[in-house]
Amino acid sequence: MIRLDPATANPAPPPTVPAWALTAAGAPSDCDAAFRAGAALGALDTLARAQASWAGAWRQRLALRCAAASMRLAGRAEDDAALRDAWQLCPAGADPGPAGAIFGAWRQLALQPPAVSADRLAKVAEMLGLAWDDEALADLCIEIEDVAGSRRPAPFAAAAIAARVVAARPDAELFAWWLADLVLAQSLRWPRPLPLLMAQAFGPAFRTEGGGGTRIRPGERGFERVVCLASVQAAAEACRLAADLSRRAEKLLAVAPKLRAKGAGDVIFLLLNEDAVAGSLTTKNLSRFAARRLFERLQQLDAVRELSGRPTFRLFGL
Repeated sequence: MIRLDPATANPAPPPTVPAWALTAAGAPSDCDAAFRAGAALGALDTLARAQASWAGAWRQRLALRCAAASMRLAGRAEDDAALRDAWQLCPAGADPGPAGAIFGAWRQLALQPPAVSADRLAKVAEMLGLAWDDEALADLCIEIEDVAGSRRPAPFAAAAIAARVVAARPDAELFAWWLADLVLAQSLRWPRPLPLLMAQAFGPAFRTEGGGGTRIRPGERGFERVVCLASVQAAAEACRLAADLSRRAEKLLAVAPKLRAKGAGDVIFLLLNEDAVAGSLTTKNLSRFAARRLFERLQQLDAVRELSGRPTFRLFGL
C-alpha cells in the first residue's frame, strides 16, 4: 500500500491571475503595467511558496518551457521533445550536449534557493556556453546583491539585472534572463525561483509597436514596462499549468492505492517531481520489466501520459 501525505495529497485549487490584469486593450502606461504585474505576481506568490505534491513537476515543466525558448536565442532548433531526449537519454555523468546543458541550467534554477556565489554563477555560465572570468563573476555577485536589496519592485529589479548583464556582455542575453528570474525570486523572497521570463522573451510583450515588430532587448527603451507585462503573461501561464498538473496529480494519487508493484511509490514520487520519467527506469525495488508493466498499468488507468510518441525509449509524465 502506498501511503500519501495528507498535507499534500489534496491541496487547494491553484489560484489564477485576475482577468482584468490580462486585458490587452491599448498600450498600458508604465504605472498600469506595474500594477498588473503586481496583481499577477501576487496570485503566483501563493504557488511559489506552496508545498503541493506536484510542485516539483510544475517547476521542471516551467524550466522546460524556458529551455525551449532559449534554443531560439542560442540559434538552435531543439524543441521540448528534443530537450527531453537530450536530458533523459543521456547516461549518468555524461555530457548532455549544448541543448541538454542549457536545459540543465534552467532545471538547476528551479531546484535551488535563489542564492548566488561566484562558483554557482561560473557553473551556470559554463552550462550556457559562456566563458566568464572569476573577477567579473565576483563583481556580478555584488551587482545582484545590490539590485535585489534595492527595494525596487520585483519586475523592475529583474529588468535591471538583465540590462546590466547585457550592457557588460551583449553575447550573454541568455544568462541575463536566467539571472532575471533569480533576482525576481530574491525580491519576492520565494524559497526557490520559478523559470518564467525567458519563455516570454519572444512574445508579444517584447515586440515594438512602431519598429516593425523588432524585439525589445534588455536595457533598451521601455524594457522595464515590457518586463512587467511579460510577468503578467508568465504568471498566468504558470497558474494555468499548475491547475492542469494539479488535476493530473490528483488522478495519479487517486489510483496509487490500486498499484501493487513494490517500487510504485518511487515512480509516483518521480512523476510528481519531474517533467518526465524514463519508461526504462530501474530502482532497487523495480526492475526494467516491472517498470514497463507499471507504466502500462498507469496508462490504462489514465494516470500518466506518454510524452515521446515512440514505441521504445518512452518517457512518461503528468
